[in-house]
This record gives sequence, structure tokens and C-alpha cells, in this order.
Amino acid sequence: MSAKNLQELLDQAGNTVELLRNSQLGAYIYPVVPAEFTNWRREIIAWRESVVLFDQSHHMVNLFISGPDALRLLTETGVNSTAKFPVDSAKQFVPVSPEGGVIGDGILFHLAEEEFVFVGRAPVANWLQFRAEQGYHVDVRLDQRSPMRPYGKPVTRELWRFQIQGPNAWKVIEKINGGPVEQVRFFRMGYLNVAGQRVRTLRHGMAGAPGLELWGPYESYDRVRETILEAGQEFGIEPCGSRAYSCNTLESGWIPSPLPAIYTSPELRPYREWLGADSYEATNALAGSFVSDRIEDYYLNPWELGYGPHVKFDHDFIGADALRAIDPQIQRRKVTLAWHHEDVARLLASPVDPVGPGYQFFDLPNANYGSSNFDSVLDEDGNLIGLSLFTGYTSNERKALSLATVDPDVPIGAEVLVMWGEPGGGTRKTTVQPHEQLAVRAVVSPAPYSVVARETYHRGWRTAAATV
Repeated sequence: MSAKNLQELLDQAGNTVELLRNSQLGAYIYPVVPAEFTNWRREIIAWRESVVLFDQSHHMVNLFISGPDALRLLTETGVNSTAKFPVDSAKQFVPVSPEGGVIGDGILFHLAEEEFVFVGRAPVANWLQFRAEQGYHVDVRLDQRSPMRPYGKPVTRELWRFQIQGPNAWKVIEKINGGPVEQVRFFRMGYLNVAGQRVRTLRHGMAGAPGLELWGPYESYDRVRETILEAGQEFGIEPCGSRAYSCNTLESGWIPSPLPAIYTSPELRPYREWLGADSYEATNALAGSFVSDRIEDYYLNPWELGYGPHVKFDHDFIGADALRAIDPQIQRRKVTLAWHHEDVARLLASPVDPVGPGYQFFDLPNANYGSSNFDSVLDEDGNLIGLSLFTGYTSNERKALSLATVDPDVPIGAEVLVMWGEPGGGTRKTTVQPHEQLAVRAVVSPAPYSVVARETYHRGWRTAAATV
């Protein structure tokens, strides 16, 4: 009998790890936006040297939440404090399970007194929708992300969403606006005049560069995009395709796809029965060299992902007791791993080497081959000291990098090994072909890796985390 929900699917599978490691989901695709407009190297360099237009209109969920209990719902669901969360501000919203594992994250915008919108991936939106049905006086409206494979069908959203980023961003923004624009504080919202309409903005910086996120009604998508590109032409603006887009996270240090920690808690059984058998959580593809029979070993707590500053115990929230029992000082911490160029060259040469070992394909610029990626990080003696979670290449640093979480005693500058490829020749995922593993040398480095991001974006993020 076909499973009707996630819980039935897990019961039938018997082993959650095996189910997810052999998911037939296929490669993750950023929908609708072309892979490249010029070439992905040029588009990556633009956010460091000139200005780039990110198109975020299609790959994220918009979940609108309004009503007298909207703030209470968010307060009781997220680790974040809402004691100071004024209208026209935003915060990185992080909910955890009753066991303390991160479910996901995204940006929560406070639009009006009783009106919010969450923007991010499906796991948090799903969890908030379920929670909203548990006795809260709220209205919830979902604007689902665009399909990965629309096959020529017209795609529309409720909102378009763009980011203008780079050292020339403010010149473009003021030209679009027809005059000076107030430079509001980091993660504060304002307004911008563009293509004949007044739209909302958020002061943001995905790769450390100055700029704004802006959004408005989808019917004006083409007009707004053309206006931005025309205004930015003299400043070297580059529209960013979907191949380059994901590389900004390698520089800014945000880990985008932790495994939702929802598969084991007895308290979450009703939620698993609410989730469909075709939901993100049911089809999510685990990938990488780290293998455990226990799905709990793939859960990550806020400190392991760098979200420790967001955890505030000034309110009661799901998972608070589990987080209070955690000693932050002994948790793994987020770092960047800079991969050795000679080992990366071996991986890249493998497809054209007719006699050498075949390694798991290392795609450029995004090398991930699952939805949630877990590669073992080892010391020189082969001991597991961390997990590499997101891997790719950035033209700005001319390096292959991965975002990882490592044991607290692993110092910056240490050389470690990242085991690339899955054991036993690989799983049955459609993104995997039979291969051998390769231990890649890497140097433990700061997160964010980019000096620009560390000195601007990350400092602003810490200030925002402390104040909103």
C-alpha cells in the first residue's frame, strides 16, 4: 500500500537513513532563472568587483502570517527573541525540534503590526503551517516556490524578489530611485522607487558587499528587472544565473540546507503524519561520505551551524529545554575548509583519465550532489572530527571551499582531510555513478572565508542579532 504521509513512509522503509540516502529526487535545480547570462565565473566576480543582480523570485517559499496570534506563534516556534522585533525589521529565524536539532532557517520580515512573511526553504514553512493549526488565531497563506522543472509551462509568483549587491550597488540603487536612498541599518526595511512604483527593501549583503533586497508584485517583474539592468549598465551590472548564485554562500558562510531534525521525536509524530509522502522531508536526498545508521547523527544544533547568537532563553519555545542542556563551549563550530588545489585537480581530471580511478563527479561551481550533504572531516589519524556540509568553487578566491562544522579543539590553520565520495561505490541516487573515494587535503579557515564578508556582512549580522 502506498504511504499517505511521511510517517507511513518511514514505517514502511524501516531505516530512515537508507531511505534518504537513496532518494530518487535527482539534482537540485534553481528554477526558472537561466543557468548563465554571460558565464558563471564573470557573474561571481561581479559581486566582488562591480555589481550583480540576484534573482530570488523563484527558489524560495513565501509564507504570509497575519492575525492577533502571529507574533506568539513565531515566538513559541523560534529560538530567536522577539522582545525587540519592531515593524520594518527582519531576522534570521531558526526553529528547532523538541530534541534541539535545527529544522531549518530563513528570513522573517515584520511587515506590519500583526503581519509577517517568512522567506526560505520548505522545511520551516511546513513546520510553521502545521504549528499555525494548533490553536493560534492566525491567517496563513503559502506562495509556493516555482517548480524545479516547469517544462515550458508559465510560472508566476505572488512577488518578485531581487538583490542588488556589490561595490557599485548604491550607485545603481540611487539612479533607479532618482535620488538619494536612506541607508537604513542592517536587516532594517525601507522603501525604493523603481519602474514607477514604490517597493519594500531590506538592507542585506549576501556575500559581504553593500546592497539591498527588494520585492514587489510579480506582474511588474519584467519592467522592474529591465529598469535595474538598464540603470546598472554604466556601473558594470551583471545578472546572476542559477549556477553562480549558490556560490555566494561559500564566501558569506551560510549553510543553506541542514537536514530537518524531525524524523525521530515522539512529540513530532502528528507532524510527520501531517507531512505528505511527497514532501521535501520525505524526498530529501542525503549525500556524502559520512554514514550512520542513526538519522539523529545527521541532526545539527544551532551552535554547530553558527546560530548560537540567535538562541535566547527570554521566552518559552519548542526545544528550549533541550538547548538549555547543551554546553555551547564543547559544541562543534562552523568553519570554512579551503581544499588543496592539487587534490581538486585530481577530481577535475578524473572524467578524462581513461585508466585512473573514477571519483564522484565534482561539478563546478556547485559540487553538491544531494539536498543535504554530509562528508566526513578527518584528522591525520583518520578520526572523525567534523562534517563538511556544502561544497563548491568561487572565482573570487580561485578556490574550492566547503562549509563545515568541526570539533572545538580543531584550530584555524589546521590541515584536515575531507573524504569525497560515498563508500562502497556510492548509493542509488540519480546524481551518483560508481566511484572511488578520495581523501582531499583542506585547511581549516574562518567562516565567512571572504575578508570582505567577515569585515562587513558578518559584523553587521552580529550587531543585528543582538538588537532585533
